[in-house]
Amino acid sequence: MISITLSSEISEACPDLHVLAIACQVKNTEPDERLWEEITRVEEDIRSTCKIEDINKWTPIFATRQAYKRLGKDPNRYRPSAEALRRRILRGLPLYKIDTLVDIVNLVSIRSGYSIGGFDADKIVGGLELGVGKEGEIYHGIGRGELNIAGLPVYRDGVAGVGTPTSDEERTKIEMSTTSLLMILNGYSGKEGLLEAGGYSVDLLKRYVSAVNVEAELICRENRGKITL
Repeated sequence: MISITLSSEISEACPDLHVLAIACQVKNTEPDERLWEEITRVEEDIRSTCKIEDINKWTPIFATRQAYKRLGKDPNRYRPSAEALRRRILRGLPLYKIDTLVDIVNLVSIRSGYSIGGFDADKIVGGLELGVGKEGEIYHGIGRGELNIAGLPVYRDGVAGVGTPTSDEERTKIEMSTTSLLMILNGYSGKEGLLEAGGYSVDLLKRYVSAVNVEAELICRENRGKITL
C-alpha cells in the first residue's frame, strides 16, 4: 500500500475527513456489458428518485462542496466529480464508457456520492500527501486540459499533483495496461457510509477485473490503520 498522509492544512479545514484507500492487482478490460447493465440500473434509479436541484444537498456531496468553500474554491465552477456525474445522468446525457476500471470508479462515485480517485499505482512516485492546490501549480485534468487547482484539495506524490475531487491528473491515470490499482474514497462527511462504499468497490473489482492482493487502509487526522473490507 502506498503511504497516504493528510497535511495539517487539510486536517484543520476538514476535521471530519476520512480517507479510504484500496490497493489491489487487477486485469483491466474494455467496457464490460455486465457491468454496464449494473450501471444502467443505478442510472434509472437516480432518474426516478432524484432531482437535479437536490444533488448538492446530499450529505457526501454537500460536505465535499463545503470543503471547497473553506479552502477558497467555488464548487459551482469546479464541481466535485460525483456531483458532475449525477448531474449528467439527470440531464439525460450518457455516461462515458472508458474501460472497466474507470467505469467501476464512476459507478461507485455516482452510487455513493464520494469523489473517488482512481490511479495506476505504478505511476505514482513515492507516497501521497493530501494538501491544498496553489496558484500557478501545473495540473492537467484528465480530458480537461490544464486545470486551475488553487484552493482544491490535491493529492501530490514525489513529482506533482495527481488527484483532486474534480478531476484526476493525466500522468497517473488508469489505462488498459494498468495492473496495480490505487482507489481513494474521500469522505469529507466523515466515516459513515464509507466502509460500505469500500466493500461495494471491492466486490465490483473482484467480479469484473479479477482483483487480488486487496489491501485497505482508513486514514483520518487522529489515526490510520489497515482494515478488511
